[in-house]
Amino acid sequence: MTCGPVSPDVEIRPLQPDDVHAAEALSRHALSRWLLAAEDPDPETERSRVERGRRRIAHLLRTDPAGAWAAFDGDGLAAVALALVREDLWGLSLFAVAPHLQGRGIGARLLKHALAYGDGRRDGLIVSTTDPRAMRRYVRTGCAARPCLEASGSVIRSRIPSGLRSRPGDAEDDRELLDACSRHARGAAHGEDIAVLVACGDELLVYENRGFLLHRDGSPVLMAARDEEAASDLLWSAFAAARPGAQVDVHHITAGNDWALRVALDAGLALSPGGPVFVRGRPGPLAPYLPSGFFL
Repeated sequence: MTCGPVSPDVEIRPLQPDDVHAAEALSRHALSRWLLAAEDPDPETERSRVERGRRRIAHLLRTDPAGAWAAFDGDGLAAVALALVREDLWGLSLFAVAPHLQGRGIGARLLKHALAYGDGRRDGLIVSTTDPRAMRRYVRTGCAARPCLEASGSVIRSRIPSGLRSRPGDAEDDRELLDACSRHARGAAHGEDIAVLVACGDELLVYENRGFLLHRDGSPVLMAARDEEAASDLLWSAFAAARPGAQVDVHHITAGNDWALRVALDAGLALSPGGPVFVRGRPGPLAPYLPSGFFL
């Protein structure tokens, strides 16, 4: 694949390690309207968010350098796209264009490079925000859209079931379980991605040999299980770990994951429309499954 200018003052080239900080800052700014839980996070929360973003970008640049692309104009980084390949699954991990440059065709040309990284792979996944331009662009890739719901609110702690069986997990010791459940749910293991999430501060829960869930302060970040009983126990266990009165969020609940809707409603959360998931091929049943926005 050749790289070069897409206009007299815009150049597309592979992302480099020195670009990680700029890529994190651009993506946080470009996606803040759609993704950030708080408009004015406290300094500690903001530092944590920045560190998480940098760790994730650096990880994918190491594991999937051929899927990492950037566009530059005279002012610096203008857009970034990160794609990953896990076994026979391609996924779009990050796609962001500087707000003042959106609508100029930069994103469309950059996305072609990220999509080409999946050539020859059987399946594909894109987890989208509710940005109309992003959804339109992903439909144009030929992927099928799966509408989603999300749930938010404070957990009514008196409704948390007793006798939950999920336990704290270990990304290395439980690797066989994690890979098997990911392959069952989405057709490909997450591999080292889970260890990165744990290093970023997410907590790992496992249920016997039937499922796992990563959560951040009670909000699930990623979940894959073999059956709904295990999935429900894991989600309740995540809710139980939330601070009393804190808001929890469950994103990207696709069709076939009604178990998650039932748990969320029983916990006192409210439902609303969410960003869709776009699917190419047949990457497993995608249930029981709550995808990671970054690692799918």
